[in-house]
Amino acid sequence: MTACWRGERKEAYEDSRQRAGITRESTWIQATPGGDVAVVFLEADDLATAFQTIAASEEPFDAWFRAHVREAHGIDLAEGFAPPEVVLDFKASDV
Repeated sequence: MTACWRGERKEAYEDSRQRAGITRESTWIQATPGGDVAVVFLEADDLATAFQTIAASEEPFDAWFRAHVREAHGIDLAEGFAPPEVVLDFKASDV
């Protein structure tokens, strides 16, 4: 993923996210007793459409990204999946 953030895939990655309407994306790797977990945070006006765009895109970067997610996490974005359930959403108020 570093190649998307600061490397040779950065331009294609940014284009992908712009086409999908994603306005922010952050990923962390969290070590746990059961193994590492990827924590992914995405913002978009329409997150479902953003996922559909990436899942259906024929752009080379998006095809590469789907293959990477499938290999690394066992999730096939092209098949779709249920969105995560929000269980906490805190934002400090402007006081």
